[in-house]
Amino acid sequence: MFRGDDDNKDQSYVLFGIRRELLPNILLPIGTYQKPDIRDLARQSGLRVADKKDSYEICFVPDQDYAGFLKRYRGVENTAGDFVDMSGNVLGQHEGYEHFTVGQRKGLGIAFGEPRFVISIHPQSRQVVLGLRSDLATTRIEVHDVNWLSDRPADNFRCEVKVRYRQKSEPCSVQVHSEKQVTVDADSPIFGVAPGQAAVFYDEDRVIGGGWIRGNN
Repeated sequence: MFRGDDDNKDQSYVLFGIRRELLPNILLPIGTYQKPDIRDLARQSGLRVADKKDSYEICFVPDQDYAGFLKRYRGVENTAGDFVDMSGNVLGQHEGYEHFTVGQRKGLGIAFGEPRFVISIHPQSRQVVLGLRSDLATTRIEVHDVNWLSDRPADNFRCEVKVRYRQKSEPCSVQVHSEKQVTVDADSPIFGVAPGQAAVFYDEDRVIGGGWIRGNN
């Protein structure tokens, strides 16, 4: 599997989990098109959605209440807790950790002299850790439940890694510990790496595989 030609609409990051044995049976017919080309084809076919605005929201959360969806899904009633700094000092309170994501700056509901970002979230203690942008930087990422879309490379290999849908892929080295577990060492710091997000590996445009971020250093 390869990246789509339209960098703004490429879906390879979210498709890394497809089982390799299924790839010969899958067709991805619009991977060589740009979005305007698809709109033109839709107009030629008389489809009413040809000029529909692009959506960047999650399709299965129709009211876009992500925090409410998470609370309903997890069944947790009280998720309120403390904002703390990198040393564990309490900075204030929040109404629920599901309202935040790693790297978030806006909408914290608490003011500082300089911008603060969500560095990490700890559901068990209900603490949301805030810090400076520099605190978001990491070069080492632990990845588990890896799914390979090609033959598993040697114990160490070079590639590019992408850790968010909208971020560009970054050059890195990968240490393979087992079929399902690897460590990624990025050439340059990556900002906003979040446990639970996907880390997807690329050899130029080819998707090598990917897994789920367990932690970072």
